[in-house]
Amino acid sequence: MTKGKITGILSNLLQIKVDGPVRQNEICFVLKNEQRLMAEVIKIKGDIAFAQLFEAGTGLQADDQVEFSGELLEVSLGPGLLSKNFDGLQNDLEAMPGNFINAGQRSEALDLEAVYTFQPLAQPGDKLKAGDVIGEVAENALMHKIMLPFKFEGTYDLVELAEAGDYNLQTAIAQVKNEADELLPVYMVQKWPVKWPIKTYENKVRPSEIFQTGLRVIDTLNPIAEGGTAYIPGAFGTGKTVLQQAIAKNNRAEVVILVACGERANEVVEIFHSFPELEDLATGRKLKDKTTIVCNTSNMPVAAREASVYVGMTMAEYYRSMGYKVLLLADSTSRWAQALREMSNRMEELPGTDAFPVELPAVIANFYGRAGKVMMKDGREGSVTFLGTVSPAGGNFKEPVTESTSKVARCFYALSQKRADAKRYPAIDPLLSYSRYLDYEEFQEYTERSVETGWTEKVMRAKNLLAKGIEARDQISILGDDSVPLDYHRDFWKSELIDFAFIQQDSFDDTDMNSTMERQSFMLNRVLEICDKKQDFEDFSTVGSFYKKLINLFKQMNYSEFRSDDFSKFNEELDQVFTANEKMEAL
Repeated sequence: MTKGKITGILSNLLQIKVDGPVRQNEICFVLKNEQRLMAEVIKIKGDIAFAQLFEAGTGLQADDQVEFSGELLEVSLGPGLLSKNFDGLQNDLEAMPGNFINAGQRSEALDLEAVYTFQPLAQPGDKLKAGDVIGEVAENALMHKIMLPFKFEGTYDLVELAEAGDYNLQTAIAQVKNEADELLPVYMVQKWPVKWPIKTYENKVRPSEIFQTGLRVIDTLNPIAEGGTAYIPGAFGTGKTVLQQAIAKNNRAEVVILVACGERANEVVEIFHSFPELEDLATGRKLKDKTTIVCNTSNMPVAAREASVYVGMTMAEYYRSMGYKVLLLADSTSRWAQALREMSNRMEELPGTDAFPVELPAVIANFYGRAGKVMMKDGREGSVTFLGTVSPAGGNFKEPVTESTSKVARCFYALSQKRADAKRYPAIDPLLSYSRYLDYEEFQEYTERSVETGWTEKVMRAKNLLAKGIEARDQISILGDDSVPLDYHRDFWKSELIDFAFIQQDSFDDTDMNSTMERQSFMLNRVLEICDKKQDFEDFSTVGSFYKKLINLFKQMNYSEFRSDDFSKFNEELDQVFTANEKMEAL
């Protein structure tokens, strides 16, 4: 075992003189007053290793002893991950005593004494490779697949497999023989380094299906694909965290992993208190049953922020390997980037823009690249859909983290301060935002089959109407109501109709908070149909009063169950408003 001693300390950056071999990203432990403080090697120069400390280093001094583990930063993967609350290093927070995490304090990620009912799915004599399924156990509403550990290389013969029955996580449920005729035990728990992507799939495919969030401004106007990537930048108070929580409540994923990366403690506490009580609209069970939370608050050491996002991604890839649809939410990746900047500055590396590391774009690209939809060797499909928030200082979308993210994320949801101030929620600007999946040929073919013919063209028509309305609003603001043609008022109110009737949603209403694609298709067609109807008005004031009636009826429809009697009644009244308007014009 390699050992060393501290020769320099700069906040949580340690300079260590080593007496043997070490490797990049290796975990080491600083021995201090019977405590073992965890750190990760981030740079090696000769016999000097630089390590970032994952916890407070108060009291450390030169010549303190360090032990190197020979292992990378790893997470435990197995039954029991769901419904758990972890810190950034995968310590089970609920298993820790007291209200604070003390320096050097650890807890097992999984309860190794927990008993699960194992059901074998393979047979002795089978040829296996890493990631192949040998059995399953029930984990909440999911069937948790037990796979040959991802670290196993080559082909293995299944020599022995446990019969159906109850076993704890410390029991070997299989014996396999490698190509060197060595017998190796297989447990229901395995470990995997968080910085390494899990690549036991057959191939990665281009995302082509809508990942339904229940939010019309996303699913229709700027859809994210299943296995796709998106990011939400926005200034303070525009609703990034609220929007992520709304997506977590309304989505149709089978597993949700929420990473609170450097967030304020009060926001994380709200998640812990609200999530156990929320209902999963897809299954009717508690949302917590399919959710894992990785908590890393802003007052914890910055190095743990980096670890937390990788821990969350690794767990997401693990469930994807089972063939499940996984939603990974990270709030906020800016805090992670700030941690990278601090460590880079402390190592006196050449700074890039705004003092961020020069390699920041590559780091972000590699991380986002781990999301995606994959095909397994046995035909199973799994996906990791990643949505991260970015907190640009002062709402500046030109800062390095936002710009680096925009190059790799396929969807961009711009939160508007103006919309938030006007209480138009979700505060996503429908025109500044975009989805590159709308340009994918596979995605267009999917919408033609699963939504309706010509769906993409209708979405673009709605966006064009919104754009014309914005232009008309600007002209009216500059020239005045009386000084512009009536067409300007028509265009403006058509865009307001799309905004109030379709884009805005009430997250406090059980009906309006979640809209199915069938309902979204119906409502968009209805809005476009009304916008296409001939409309004659005497003056600009009648235009506004007419559209306000329509907006009120559409809002009533949004609060009514789809195709219910009330819904149909309000829908019929829309046509009656037009009939009444035509009679007035005739008089």
